[in-house]
Amino acid sequence: MNAKQSLLNKIKNGDFALKTDEQIAAALRLGKKEGYALRDMLRELVRDGEILTDSRHRYGTAEQFGALKGKISGNERGFGFFMPEDKALSDLFIPHRALHGALHGDTVYCIPVKGRMSDDEGEVLAVLERGLSEIVGTFRREKKAGYLHPDERKYAEDVYIPLAKSMNCPDGAKAVATVLRYPEGRAPEGEITEILGEGGDFFVEELSLIRAHNLREEFPDDVVAEADRQAARPITEKDLKNRVDLRGELIITVDGEDTRDIDDAISVEKKDGLYYLGVHIADVSHYVWRGEIIDKEAYRRGTSVYFPDRVLPMLPKALSNNICSLNEGVDRLTLSCFMTVDQSGKVISRKIAPSVIRSRHRMTYTAVTAIHEGDRETRERYPDLIGFVETAIELTNILKEARTAKGGVAMDIKEAKILYVDGKIVIPDYNRTVSHEMIEQFMVLANESVASMMSEMQMPFVYRVHERPAEEKARGFFEFLQEAGVTVKFDPEKVSPRDYQDVLEGLKDSPIYSLVNRVMLRSMQKAKYSPLNAGHFGLASDCYCHFTSPIRRYPDLCIHRIIKEALSHPEETVRRYEDFVSQASVQSSECEKNAAEAERDVDALYMVAYMQDKIGEEYDAVISGVTSFGLFAELKNTIEGFLPLETLPEDSYDYVEERFLLRGTKNSFRLGESVRVKVVGVDWGARRTQFLFLNKIL
Repeated sequence: MNAKQSLLNKIKNGDFALKTDEQIAAALRLGKKEGYALRDMLRELVRDGEILTDSRHRYGTAEQFGALKGKISGNERGFGFFMPEDKALSDLFIPHRALHGALHGDTVYCIPVKGRMSDDEGEVLAVLERGLSEIVGTFRREKKAGYLHPDERKYAEDVYIPLAKSMNCPDGAKAVATVLRYPEGRAPEGEITEILGEGGDFFVEELSLIRAHNLREEFPDDVVAEADRQAARPITEKDLKNRVDLRGELIITVDGEDTRDIDDAISVEKKDGLYYLGVHIADVSHYVWRGEIIDKEAYRRGTSVYFPDRVLPMLPKALSNNICSLNEGVDRLTLSCFMTVDQSGKVISRKIAPSVIRSRHRMTYTAVTAIHEGDRETRERYPDLIGFVETAIELTNILKEARTAKGGVAMDIKEAKILYVDGKIVIPDYNRTVSHEMIEQFMVLANESVASMMSEMQMPFVYRVHERPAEEKARGFFEFLQEAGVTVKFDPEKVSPRDYQDVLEGLKDSPIYSLVNRVMLRSMQKAKYSPLNAGHFGLASDCYCHFTSPIRRYPDLCIHRIIKEALSHPEETVRRYEDFVSQASVQSSECEKNAAEAERDVDALYMVAYMQDKIGEEYDAVISGVTSFGLFAELKNTIEGFLPLETLPEDSYDYVEERFLLRGTKNSFRLGESVRVKVVGVDWGARRTQFLFLNKIL
């Protein structure tokens, strides 16, 4: 055994645990020269990842230090926050001096320390994995080298780019750099791999955001080729074997006017007081085989991502817009969930079966709503759907009442629908119709039914879970309601879906309904995918999954395979999927989070571009956020703007966080108040509209 291995063993067995090199040298009675050699060995062990060292120059294993594993969330000012993997633990503030080279997104070992300013302080001991290997930003050229200044403000270090590795990128251009190495004590070093275009150009800024989230527009050539091959396969008698033939049934699709990937269809009829609902979902798994190249690419993407001017699909168009899309008048392979529902909204029987359908009509939400509202022209165009729609809406109302009775929370959050039409940004008024509610209720019921059936069969599965709000968040919502003058009766320690629903019901006609709905949403946990069923708080559902969109969500595609195999080979299905569902749940949750952030960032960019032409105009708004540095206010079209603290009509304000209040000597501002504002500018860097306060609206 060599000296280094012997030293490592003595640290691991505790003899030299958490001792400095001087203490270890003293214990070994080493001379000055041997002490230098010892120090070199210790540093090698640290570089090799065998042991850790802290700012006090002690050495030990992660366990001996009590080190926690987690991620760093950076800040443009140079400090960061450590977010432990164990969500039961609190985040730690990391001063710049204690980051020790860790950057935003890195996975690290960290220990709590007694800080100068706070007890909730930490020190990074080791970087286990770098979070961002590609950085998007603005290239700055100097005489002998260049630097990429990251768009991601949390990534506080510029990336050093040797001119030989700059692709002759122009000064001020937007570019993508791959980080090649992280020299100790110096800036990360990288090379330019893609020049996106001139900084400040709107579409270059959008592309920069897409790249920053590691999203790609194009599919690899071999994936496209395989998708084309699958899409060209005709439906044969072999494909139809063991499928329920529904091609003669009245089945329709209902989507937005611009939808191209149609993955769900419905059928509904009423007999002897019972409703027979069929939800028919594109059988994407017939064309995308587990472990093959299309599936691997879909797993990597996790979800389709939607922007105002484009879609980055999970699957190539040959599948998503063609053979897997339930287009009108053509045969399509599906997986159908059949439910029998009584007058109280209870599902009294359900089953799943592979099927084949031929959609009778490609309907839109607008057309279905028009039929329901008695529009003569639309009814004459679709005479066969008059009774169908009436029955469907009747069932929709029954299901809504049943879910309300269970305590389901009606999260009616206004979201801007941003369109890019003929070179112009259009943000129409928020409009939610009865046909939207119809499809939502039918899909939710199918998702519940499928999840319950697979749970009863004890199959490995990917559930959609939404846990109870954390007590701290529920208490914050409780206090917000009290400050807003709303009578509150629930206990934050054990809040139920019905408690939240009762709050909304009591504010149905109140001007603060939308705001309360939004604050309620913020108090809730984030929904995620999980191999373990934990129920869905918001829907007051004991068992839930995502079954209805396999064209655009990987969890849906994954469980389609499980369902089809479980129907014929249940024991083999358990063996094949019991490990994979955990991997798919984590990957899909991460992809969903990344996609949502990308969509939010790009939407904010479009909103800023839209409001740039509105500078000087005045609007009524509602205060939607209160911070120590200013107010956020939301317009009726859902666009939010910022009012900096220094622009408000007073010199000094106290921020009362628990009451969502800015309090001055003469003025105060609280969440939910109506104000008159003027658009005074846009901040492209922060992707934020700037407002000026004019007066309160009483």
